[in-house]
Amino acid sequence: MPGNKGVKYEGPGKVEVHDIDYPEFTLKDGPGVHPANVGRKLPHAAIIKSVATNICGSDQHMVRGRTTAPPGLVLGHEITGEVVETGPDVEFIKNGDLVSVPFNIACGRCRNCKEGKTGICENVNPDRPGSAYGYVDMGGWVGGQAQYVLVPYADWNLLKFPDKDRAMEKILDLAMLSDIFPTGFHGCVTAGVKPGSTVYIAGAGPVGLAAAASAFLLGAAVVIVADLNEQRLGQARSFGCETVDVSKGDPKDQIEQILGEPEVDCGVDAVGFEARGHGREAEKERPATVLNTLMDVTRAGGALGIPGLYVTGDPGAADEAAKQGSLSIRFGLGWAKSHSFATGQCPVMRYNRQLMQAILHDRVQIAKAVNATPIPLDDAPRGYHEFDEGAARKYVLDPNGMLSTAA
Repeated sequence: MPGNKGVKYEGPGKVEVHDIDYPEFTLKDGPGVHPANVGRKLPHAAIIKSVATNICGSDQHMVRGRTTAPPGLVLGHEITGEVVETGPDVEFIKNGDLVSVPFNIACGRCRNCKEGKTGICENVNPDRPGSAYGYVDMGGWVGGQAQYVLVPYADWNLLKFPDKDRAMEKILDLAMLSDIFPTGFHGCVTAGVKPGSTVYIAGAGPVGLAAAASAFLLGAAVVIVADLNEQRLGQARSFGCETVDVSKGDPKDQIEQILGEPEVDCGVDAVGFEARGHGREAEKERPATVLNTLMDVTRAGGALGIPGLYVTGDPGAADEAAKQGSLSIRFGLGWAKSHSFATGQCPVMRYNRQLMQAILHDRVQIAKAVNATPIPLDDAPRGYHEFDEGAARKYVLDPNGMLSTAA
């Protein structure tokens, strides 16, 4: 049995790489594991040797101390790897398969899974519907920023790449299929992006950039990306986006300069609950700002896709209401404009196969769009720090030295 190392959250602002247990086909007790999940038998699981496992903005919320995540939690829910062992109930996935792991953990058996709502599976998290690897309040499944990770319900969850050699040639692009590419795409689909649409995307982090690339894939005429960080805005411009610097004032004025009118057809929130104000309030946290701005700048009858994360417990929030996820949203404005809203985890399996084909057939260069940057697993603390400082990069961890070999 090989050794295993993983990235652990050690408290606000601190992550470290530690030796961790090699996966077994039983869920053990540990940080964040729900008591009802301890001892759960997993004959339907597969053990994955990680080829690529990414640092996500959602991980940063925990590392900043903005959730109730317990110290010692192994992080990571964006996993791409090679199957090295399968449980006795795994029938179709085989050792040696190169696979993408949707960040949603889903059983494939409950009502929601059967309806394609894999982000809110009813059987994997005793606390509430929906689960993910290495994430707070998600049942305690061990995270994938590690050399080896266990994936339950392997036949259902894993997306096998059809040609291993061809996949390794595009592995940085394919590594985006576990979360941010489908998540950005879902934000655009639920916002109603169509050929000829004008789209406003709040946030130029990796999910926002993935949403922008997705909007172009869906045929948008103009994609406007908004942020406070000039480096990230520059990354958006690098593949054809217009940009808005919200530190300079009301986005409506800048949108009008671009489009000739102060409204767009579609809006996407790729920021979430740590949003900051606009203009003179750009240095202050204003968790409802993005949602209110989207309602303001999206035309009547339009839709808002909201893949940005919102939580029910935020100990670092600016006020008592926000600590419970209660925000001062101008819902009356959205109601008056007949907006529709789509929230929650992206159901990755709804999109990942089609997006895989778009990558393999050169219809999109998602790794270039998000500036995917491989680093060794041991450099994870540096990656987290630089990402938190605003680096315009999507850090991809290389736990087993396989990305350097592919390059």
